[in-house]
Amino acid sequence: MSILNEISQNLQQGKAKVVKELVQKAIDEGFEVKQILEEGLLAGMSVIGEKFKNNEVYVPDVLIAARAMNAGMEILKPLLVTSGVKAKGTVVIGTVKGDLHDIGKNLVRMMMEGQGLEVIDLGIDVPAEKFVSSAIEHNAGIIACSALLTTTMGEMKNVVEEAKKQGIRDKVTIMVGGAPVNEKFCESIGADIYAPDAASAAEEAVKVFA
Repeated sequence: MSILNEISQNLQQGKAKVVKELVQKAIDEGFEVKQILEEGLLAGMSVIGEKFKNNEVYVPDVLIAARAMNAGMEILKPLLVTSGVKAKGTVVIGTVKGDLHDIGKNLVRMMMEGQGLEVIDLGIDVPAEKFVSSAIEHNAGIIACSALLTTTMGEMKNVVEEAKKQGIRDKVTIMVGGAPVNEKFCESIGADIYAPDAASAAEEAVKVFA
């Protein structure tokens, strides 16, 4: 089994320490940083994403796999910068104002990072202005909004309106998701993409930057 395959397998099993050691070993053996990232870490996360979508693994499995990926990324990150490997795109993500739920948002962030995107996580209770100002600051192509309550999902419309007000609506894709949100609601507020689960959200995000 090749070392990249080993990285992928151990990541899927959530073995953070082993992943870290194998990433270092791959670097020492002269593998390209981009190859270790794509064929090792991202390949493993992609398998987890697919299994999560098909209910073959669950939230805790995703969390430990993401932790293992982050362990490998700690070593790779400085090298990615120096070797000029850029993220596929930048996403600003957060739970909307008035809403303090973050498990779904965190899963989406992990899945997006697992697809090689750079994700700026604004946390919970994020006002519309902050989504938009952060998107401008980081030159993000996507704003991803999460809501778990029917009382807060209306805030997503404010994000769309704020993006228009700040003149970036045509430059940014607005994604929405969360338990009470659906395709119809997404259309009604003028957002661009609704994703029913974290794995689909990550796939849709990658398509935006393709």
